Amino acid sequence: MVSGLLLVCLFWSVCWGLREQWCNFQDTDCHITLIVDYGMTMMDGKKLVKAIDGQLFHYDIEVTFNSTPVSSDDVITADGYFEPRLVMAFNGTIPGPALHVRGGQRVHLHVHNRMMHETTSVHIHGQHQTGSPFSDGVPFVTQCPILPGQQFDQTFIANPEGSFFYHSHSGPQMTNGLYGPLIVHPRSRSKDVEDKEFILMFHDWNHEWDSTMMAAKMRWGFYTMGEKHQTSKTLANIHYSGFIFQSGLINGKGRFFDNSGSHNGAPLSLFTVTKGTKYRFRLFHPGDVYPFRVSIDGHNLLVVSSDGADLVPFEVESVIVHPGERIDVVITCNQTTDNYWIRGQTLEVEHSHVAEAILNYEGAPNDREPTTKRSQCIQELPCRVFNCPFLYYPLGSFTECINFDQVRSVKSQRLQPTNGKPIVEYFMNFAFPGHGETPGSVNGRSFVDFPMAPLVQPHDPRSSCSREDCGNNKICHCPYSVSFSEGDLVQLVFVNMGAGRGWDHPIHLHGHSFQVVKIGFPVYNQSSGEFLNENADIDCGQGEKGAESFCNDAKWANRSWSLDGIPDMELAHPPVKDTVVVPSGGYVVTRIKANNPGLWVIHCHINLHMNDGMLALLNESFTMWPEPPSGFPRCHNFIAMASDVIDIGTCDHLAVDDEISCC
Repeated sequence: MVSGLLLVCLFWSVCWGLREQWCNFQDTDCHITLIVDYGMTMMDGKKLVKAIDGQLFHYDIEVTFNSTPVSSDDVITADGYFEPRLVMAFNGTIPGPALHVRGGQRVHLHVHNRMMHETTSVHIHGQHQTGSPFSDGVPFVTQCPILPGQQFDQTFIANPEGSFFYHSHSGPQMTNGLYGPLIVHPRSRSKDVEDKEFILMFHDWNHEWDSTMMAAKMRWGFYTMGEKHQTSKTLANIHYSGFIFQSGLINGKGRFFDNSGSHNGAPLSLFTVTKGTKYRFRLFHPGDVYPFRVSIDGHNLLVVSSDGADLVPFEVESVIVHPGERIDVVITCNQTTDNYWIRGQTLEVEHSHVAEAILNYEGAPNDREPTTKRSQCIQELPCRVFNCPFLYYPLGSFTECINFDQVRSVKSQRLQPTNGKPIVEYFMNFAFPGHGETPGSVNGRSFVDFPMAPLVQPHDPRSSCSREDCGNNKICHCPYSVSFSEGDLVQLVFVNMGAGRGWDHPIHLHGHSFQVVKIGFPVYNQSSGEFLNENADIDCGQGEKGAESFCNDAKWANRSWSLDGIPDMELAHPPVKDTVVVPSGGYVVTRIKANNPGLWVIHCHINLHMNDGMLALLNESFTMWPEPPSGFPRCHNFIAMASDVIDIGTCDHLAVDDEISCC
């Protein structure tokens, strides 16, 4: 059965600050409309609102005692900052509506661009787009950008199942609010079954700069009022960014804390639970730069899934979610009836930023803030933290890391090539090397967009990355790609080494989920946890004139390591992801099976790094690329020929009765 009119197959509800759209799980097809438009924070229609004690009131209300508050579900509050900020939104909300579909359902996404002067696109983050690479949503790769006033339809089969999200893949628009969750439910689930689950989307928010300003400052430098911003750092003494964010958001809501630690009383997301019940919390990070360490006061977290792939469950005090990642946890609500803080704390050492929400037990006042404290980490009961981008917390913090290479997939899934060929291996160094200019790059190639969409126009001329200014210890600007064939078993070694290291990079792959078979961390000081040296497993080669190598042509330091003979690889039950953090000075070994022909993007999911050139293409099974849909748009340069240029020095081109004087 196919759903009829647009949105007929959906029903709406509002909860936890998110609107939801549910497909009818009995239908083969589901149609969803996403409208992309501008918005303003802290505006109720055309009237400004202000935050007071967790509620919103119109700006001209002086006495709130007998006044009716404005619903926070009708306002894009962000962090409640008094000065409205220009944003971009799907269907008028940040985040966009939570989309619920069934695994295997054919989803028709109708995207309308109603912005005045900006192009856009929509990527379905984590969906494989098997057989539908033209719906992957990457401008100038899989499609032309969607122009203002245009509609673009994307059709795909929902697969895999789990927690995913959709977002703009055009420049830094995601930073401005263009993101929303997508839940692909198991095929066996009925729409009538009410799952005990919640969605939490974390965002590091800047209420002063729009996304274009952020991208410009990434390119030319982070300065304000004549002063340069220093990059914040992690516990491992690794950089984050000069990018400033004032507030953490959960589901588009947060609070601005000033330098004294006081906040502005903006409303927060509220999650109401029943005592004695278990709930799944789906944690998303569609934000910009900063990871969040997520915890719930008084409750342990049972980790069950990451990036849509089930894990052998284990219990922790907190989890760290990085840009592009999703982690599903289950909590048991077995505490005293009360309100409890949900916290997302950044890993910065010089600053303190937190995203907050409230876990509200039924029966506890929902208008009273929690007074709970975070769990104490003590020697007898240390805190276990999942998904650390480093090996150690400082000695004496009584905090232990569970790294991603220590967990196991529920499924056994040893990959084998099906074309009789040996394993294909590529090293890809994600870093910022350079001489003066240090753009984001992959193997020293800083990505430059095509003037067309090569997936659609594969025979059009392409820029080359093999010219003389590319190579070892060089930086060049070009659309870098690597190729492999149908049936290949591909081993991608993500590296973060050489002269351009210093930042952790969450690397995201389109078109596939990959197996994480090994992580090589750098050497850390076991007392302080600080970075000491790069991992010695990788040979970056020699630099020029005694300088450090750019690591554009990485190799295994031990040349005897064979593809299946690399020590300590997990091949039987490796965890599966589509986004993984590559630690500064370290590497991650991943594997995929080439079974999805197309042109797939791989990039750092820190938006500022990707837009600075840290992106490459995987050209998979070129001869098997599917044909684009009938009437699919094409785009290209227009370069005028000399014979086509009108000579404006004569009047030969004017009609006889033209009133323009030629004198």
